[in-house]
Amino acid sequence: MTSTSQKITIDVNSKLVWFARSPLYVVVSALTGVSVSFAPLFLYWSGKGKFFPDYGRVIVPLCFAVIYVVPLFYFVIGQRVASELRRLLDPAKG
Repeated sequence: MTSTSQKITIDVNSKLVWFARSPLYVVVSALTGVSVSFAPLFLYWSGKGKFFPDYGRVIVPLCFAVIYVVPLFYFVIGQRVASELRRLLDPAKG
């Protein structure tokens, strides 16, 4: 079975283009690794009282924010790209 590939050009909203070219995107990209690996570890250590025990009221919400908010950026961008791809591949719905 052979598969064929297609070249597709996607029109992206100007807000997403601004975000992808802004320094904010670099920060979100850098926080991606943190949200997957270090934020859960810091959350665990904070629960045991080993990671800045005096600042637990600040560290724990920050860890949760990094764990849950950072992936939302990628979900929003991915959803917009996927909906544009569906629109391009099915012109009857466009």
